[in-house]
Amino acid sequence: MQLRVTAHKQLGTFSLDVDFTIEGEKIGIFGPSGGGKSTLVGLIAGLHHPDRGIVLIDGEPIFDREHGVNVPVEHRRIGMVFQRAHLFPHLSVKGNLLYGFKRCAHLDRRITLDHVVEVLQIGHLLDRGVKNLSGGEKQRVAIGRAVLSNPRMLVMDEPLSGLDDNLKFQIIPFLKNVCETFTIPYLFISHSLTEMRIMTDRVLCVTGGRVEGETTGEQLARDATGDYASAYMNLLRLKGPRRADDMYAYPWGAGELLLSGVTGAEEALFEVSSADIMLFKRHPEAISARNLLHCRVREIFNAGGRIGVGLECGGERLVALVVRRTLRELDIREGTEIYAAIKATAFRQLG
Repeated sequence: MQLRVTAHKQLGTFSLDVDFTIEGEKIGIFGPSGGGKSTLVGLIAGLHHPDRGIVLIDGEPIFDREHGVNVPVEHRRIGMVFQRAHLFPHLSVKGNLLYGFKRCAHLDRRITLDHVVEVLQIGHLLDRGVKNLSGGEKQRVAIGRAVLSNPRMLVMDEPLSGLDDNLKFQIIPFLKNVCETFTIPYLFISHSLTEMRIMTDRVLCVTGGRVEGETTGEQLARDATGDYASAYMNLLRLKGPRRADDMYAYPWGAGELLLSGVTGAEEALFEVSSADIMLFKRHPEAISARNLLHCRVREIFNAGGRIGVGLECGGERLVALVVRRTLRELDIREGTEIYAAIKATAFRQLG
């Protein structure tokens, strides 16, 4: 998908002025609250009209002030998922799911109710009223309703910010799976670095009503790295654990990672801070950390007042954060073989 936007919009004292072209199937729009993210996607979806400018999707103009083009919202084929589910209270779950489908042109109906219900695992909810759903169930139904409108693209405006961490990381796999299964490109709006890294390939940074640049979620996380409080977080999706005394051992790379204080879920997402990874030049004789990994240094980069060390460990990757003195004392260079130690308690289960 290619998105081309040149637009100006004045809303009270706030001014949005953007000019960009971006390509990709998983595009993020990142920035602080009040920076213009929702206003921008509103212009794309047709919820607002630019005072001047153009909006093109794959070269097709859906808005062009100069030539009088303004495709109505219902004809833009853009599915919307918001922070709140906004389900219709007078309809059952099935009725909500079919709302957009019934209004979709027959020629565009490539996605079916049964397939969406299967992917989102909501078959047991179809006859329920929406008032009898949990927060996570409501959001899954909202996702299904948007997908069943058979859109050319999805716009997800802070779809996870109203959920607690446990629910958030339960919903993310459904979001990713449904878009990948039905090959729907999307815009994902958030101010969460973690969500950007998980959900997007390319990211537009929007601040003060302007697009400041294009980057990746990974680079955003690295740019934000500095002191311990903002250390780079390694994200690891692990599955297939075995019980190991009072810990769980997950296959990873050429070996296993031992984790404690986790649920032992068959598959889950974990994070471990780069500041919690200790580096050794040689194999230590004795250490309390349960995970000792033989790695090779892939890259070295500046991280605020510290240094990020990118590691390759048995085909997998990690980033450790060290001070410059450590870099000199351990003679860390690209290609150096090194040992990384991680306590079993350092891993946080996200979902």
